Amino acid sequence: MLVIFWTVKKKEAIQRIETLRKELNSHNHNYYVLNNPVITDFEYDILMNELQQLEKMYPESYSADSPTQKVGSDLSSDGVQQGFAQCRHKYPMLSLSNTYDLQELYAFNERISKATEKSWTYNCELKFDGTAICLTYVNGSLERALTRGDGTVGDDVTQNVRQIASIPHRLKEGSGYPAEFEIRGEIFMPYVAFDKLNYQRELDEDPPFANPRNAAAGSLKLLDSKQISDRGLECTLYHLIAPERDFKTHTEALKEAASWGLPVSEFSKECNSIDEIAAYINEWDSRRKTLPFATDGIVIKVNQLDLQRSLGFTAKSPRWATAYKFKAEEALTKLLSIDYQVGRTGAITPVANLEPVQLSGTVVKRASLHNSEQMEALDIHLGDYVYVEKGGEIIPKITRVEFGKRLPEAVKAEFPKNCPDCGTPLVKDEDEAKSFCPNSDFCPMQQKGKFIHFISRKAMNINAGEATIEQLYSKGYIKELSDLYKLTSKELATLDKWKEKSISNFLNSLEESKQNPFHKVLFGLGIRYIGETTAKNLAGRFGNIDSLMQADREQLLATEEVGEKLADSIMGYFANPAHIKMIEELRSAGLIFSEEQDHKGSLSETLTGKTLVVSGVFSISREELKKYIESHGGKIGSSISKNTDYLVAGEKSGESKMQKAQKLGVQVISEDELYLLTENKPLLTLF
Repeated sequence: MLVIFWTVKKKEAIQRIETLRKELNSHNHNYYVLNNPVITDFEYDILMNELQQLEKMYPESYSADSPTQKVGSDLSSDGVQQGFAQCRHKYPMLSLSNTYDLQELYAFNERISKATEKSWTYNCELKFDGTAICLTYVNGSLERALTRGDGTVGDDVTQNVRQIASIPHRLKEGSGYPAEFEIRGEIFMPYVAFDKLNYQRELDEDPPFANPRNAAAGSLKLLDSKQISDRGLECTLYHLIAPERDFKTHTEALKEAASWGLPVSEFSKECNSIDEIAAYINEWDSRRKTLPFATDGIVIKVNQLDLQRSLGFTAKSPRWATAYKFKAEEALTKLLSIDYQVGRTGAITPVANLEPVQLSGTVVKRASLHNSEQMEALDIHLGDYVYVEKGGEIIPKITRVEFGKRLPEAVKAEFPKNCPDCGTPLVKDEDEAKSFCPNSDFCPMQQKGKFIHFISRKAMNINAGEATIEQLYSKGYIKELSDLYKLTSKELATLDKWKEKSISNFLNSLEESKQNPFHKVLFGLGIRYIGETTAKNLAGRFGNIDSLMQADREQLLATEEVGEKLADSIMGYFANPAHIKMIEELRSAGLIFSEEQDHKGSLSETLTGKTLVVSGVFSISREELKKYIESHGGKIGSSISKNTDYLVAGEKSGESKMQKAQKLGVQVISEDELYLLTENKPLLTLF
């Protein structure tokens, strides 16, 4: 009987191991590749700890592919599909083990004590919540910047890193730096930059980043390096690898790196014992709340470099370092009232007004309640005391209610049945949690939101802001988007604090906006569900606004990234005569509504109507190659589909893309063959 019981238990344990491995691999992909985690770090660590314990109990289940044996990877499964060459790390770039328990730090100290008879100290530093980076300097110049990747291979993001102001391109002359060295650290996004970015994303109705770490990681992988400088990224460096220098301690190495002009954290401290480390942890668990950036723990490293070398590494982490992680920061405060905001697409978002409370370096006064379902799940009442965390919105989110502090007379918060702005009965799609105001053409908040979207940088890039739109709308100068191009200097002079220069700048930017390509104009119209990428796909697929307006449902669904909801939205938008009239007025004002107009300056139109996907490393940068394709009338596809005409494959082109191209019958060409194609010459190597 005992043997049978053990066998059943073992079978269940092996099944649980496989389940945990799949679950953790999925969470790793969400976190490192998609920058969109669906569970907290604490929940992830609980799953990882369970898997580690089960693998110890059943060593026969060992697998080199287990998440316990590998560093979480930010590399895509399709090689260079994200637009970056991949390079091998000169030295493995591992991750840290971590704990939430001080007792485990004492056990960590005990293991080191058993491994050496020498005395040693620790170096403690803040664990910045960002994305890891490895910088290589040669003769004082920044040579290369790699992401962690899978610890062995990383993405080459050198061009993007050069846009981060705190990372020097050249070290201080005469500071004594080695001829070549590596230094590793963290690229992070301060709260101010994070809130600014998410605010803009909210205006554009793009999904907000969940936290500063995801925002930093996502920004670092932007294909257009020019956008990086606007993201407010910063860097701190914490690990120097300079074999030709005989540093004795980690502290000494970082002090030397700082003298070369490199950004090293000012918050590190040498500690002689775990008791001192515990005091340092307690100090920063409180002080971190006033920092202008996110930190999620303390990194503890053996300070003596010779002892580090003798302690060595496990498969995924050094034995001489660990991280103590803080529990998620939250604050308890009182809910005063709830506002119901109307977005440009009519979505109603409840926002809680709170008694001011300090959280993650800022004073929080407002927090998101997301939607009616979330309010119902929280059982939120006016006057409740609620717990608040920094979440994915531009403002924090309420996570739970402190029911023990609820007053007997507290009234349950009721989600409105009518639009708080225009009074129209709200509607709710079966597949969506949000409620909407359907009065899109006359609801004031939706109208103003559409103007704010239209003038935004990603759309028409007009030199104005929310305050300007508010004034123009309230004075009755603008009702339709086309009204912007009818504004006069006399009308603009009536706006508060507007003088001759402001008027001139605004009118000039209006004139410049007429040069924006068709896809930006299409995005600017604010058709529900049309984002930047979809606008480009639609513009490339249909060529002009007239073809798009006349497209039937089947034609729309044949377009890349267009699903049923978007197809319905597009057809519904163009079925409204008022929208057609406005588009004609915008066209009369001089806006571009065709790809043909976009390509007037093309070198040739040999690729017109063709969709090309680019994969691999080429003689020029991928961005330059894409611009070359577009200059010849071609459209760039983000992934291979039945609508793809050519896959342009360079060195290290992703194998899965090649296989998919072959399966779908998509023609694969080289860089040289692309040039032959644009010159109307035969592709000899294909025959």
